[in-house]
Amino acid sequence: MNAIECHRLTRHFDRLVAVADLDLAIPAGTIFGFLGPNGAGKTTTVRMLCALIAPSSGTARVAGFDVQTQAAAVRAVTGILTETPGLYDTLSALENLTFFARLYGLSATQAAERAAHYLRLFELWERRNDPVGGFSKGMRQKLAIARALLHDPAVVFLDEPTAGLDPAAARAVRDVIKTLRAGGRTIFLTTHNLAEADELCDLIGVFRTRLISLDTPANLRARLFGQSVRVVLAGPAAPLAPLVQQLPFVSGVDAEERVLLVRLANPDQHNPALVRALVAAGADVCYLEPFTPSLETVYLELMQEAVTVDSAS
Repeated sequence: MNAIECHRLTRHFDRLVAVADLDLAIPAGTIFGFLGPNGAGKTTTVRMLCALIAPSSGTARVAGFDVQTQAAAVRAVTGILTETPGLYDTLSALENLTFFARLYGLSATQAAERAAHYLRLFELWERRNDPVGGFSKGMRQKLAIARALLHDPAVVFLDEPTAGLDPAAARAVRDVIKTLRAGGRTIFLTTHNLAEADELCDLIGVFRTRLISLDTPANLRARLFGQSVRVVLAGPAAPLAPLVQQLPFVSGVDAEERVLLVRLANPDQHNPALVRALVAAGADVCYLEPFTPSLETVYLELMQEAVTVDSAS
């Protein structure tokens, strides 16, 4: 079952097209990373999927509900953490959560139970009676995520949940996100922290007004870079790049200082022949190792491809 489905979802503001023909299917229980530069239309997409603004055209369903004809139901099954969450500084953590739980329509008993549950889950129980104005940014962020979960939403939208946090606080928030997935929730995560997206996300969408690519991190790496090895040499790599490129089993090669990055169809089969060719050419090979590109490398490659395509059209 898909938690989120979009078909040609589009939103424009006068002549500005913010989101163009978005087709998307996100299975339930998935952490989905929505990556793109500032101004790409990510926030507009989230606002449409949360039924906060209407699409200009196209359709979308969240947890089975149509964002246009069943907007109230969509808002009831979604939770959202904005980049600048609003909390009442003069109220305690417990008072904040209880207040927002009542706004979600929970009874006084339910509100107290849910508030206590999430304060314990996010390790804020000991500070439950302290004014939120004295909380650190990491504590406030965990409290804001708790607020988004009070009504037990099936789909949670998190906008830059670890932005500006110190490493310990960011780790705590990431652990919370993993806990949410383990509980069966679907997480729609927008972030500029690509290492974080790589760690958390089951599925990645790269977006700039339109969806550029949608796949698992592993499949994106394989599609763009295939299977690659780093060949570390004792001397300069650049003079040997043309020789390596001519080998029939090599699909691409890059050289930087003492390193050749070689793309092969089957490293286990072709590594010995690659080494023999380099040694025959007089190279001193120090060692070979598999190369796994970072998600940042994959993202930048996809964005460059998109720029090239847009420039040609």
